Amino acid sequence: MVKIGNIELPDFPLLLAPMEDVSDPPFRKLCKMHGADLMYSEFISSEGLIRDAIKSRKKLDIFDYERPVGIQIFGGDEEAMAMSARIVETVEPDLVDINFGCPVKKVVCKGAGAGVLKDIDLMVRLTKAVVSSTHLPVTVKTRLGWDDNSINIDEVAERLQDTGIKALTIHARTRAQMYKGEAHWDHISRIKNNPNIEIPVFGNGDIDSPEKALAYKEKYDCDGIMIGRGAIGYPWIFNEIKHFFATGEILPPPTISERLEAVKNHALWSVEWKGERPGLVEMRQHYSNYFRGIPHFKEFKTKFLQALSLTEIDEIIDEANQFYAEVGSATKVGE
Repeated sequence: MVKIGNIELPDFPLLLAPMEDVSDPPFRKLCKMHGADLMYSEFISSEGLIRDAIKSRKKLDIFDYERPVGIQIFGGDEEAMAMSARIVETVEPDLVDINFGCPVKKVVCKGAGAGVLKDIDLMVRLTKAVVSSTHLPVTVKTRLGWDDNSINIDEVAERLQDTGIKALTIHARTRAQMYKGEAHWDHISRIKNNPNIEIPVFGNGDIDSPEKALAYKEKYDCDGIMIGRGAIGYPWIFNEIKHFFATGEILPPPTISERLEAVKNHALWSVEWKGERPGLVEMRQHYSNYFRGIPHFKEFKTKFLQALSLTEIDEIIDEANQFYAEVGSATKVGE
């Protein structure tokens, strides 16, 4: 069993990464259905919360069915981070997570996200401000360092643990790598095997199959895995990994009908959460991901992108189900 403060997780838990414009309640619900053990909100600007920005406040929405769930905040000002942690506490998540890993320029330029990797003293002060402002467990997600010449994760891990955080997730790339190149998990293994580190250490980066998840679990000795891009359009990955861990067998990929059912639910929950038009507009980024590698989807994608009502979505899904049932074996992934 893995514990984050008073939160009890299964042995070697699988976490859904906080991803901007992806990890919203509808997507989190799908991932929970398919085996995610712990999930995080999209990252939320501490300044936005304090200004009472509508978009930031909306990201605080959490629901009992997705517990345990954490809310992730980012920022570069101690007072703002402390105030935002107190705001987050009012919606009663299971934990608060701090983003020290986002590599996007607009975040880094504000001295937040991965930008803080250049100043460990500031990172420590920001973390202390959050830890002292909430009774909730505080966790951190970060990267190896700014670039290959300034990998400082060893110092970061020990000093953040000293502030009182209850778990650390490490994306095994530097900020300079962004999301390119190989993730270097050997650094994660070194942190986990540091005798001074007592908190759970989760690994993140490049996990996109059950085989890779098991290989990394056995080789790098972390306490669990966080999955981000591998779950986009493919929430089934969590149960596939768990099944492979338990049996050594690879589950067959979801059928066309199962993919369409996921789209239907995702669209429905998006509409219930945001309203019909905005909910379906936000869904547009997801359709292609659900049907990656599926032949003949282009025509249906165009229809999905044009749909502005759930009735239209249902009609397209029915049409697609009928089409793929008729073409049968010609719809195998990758053909």
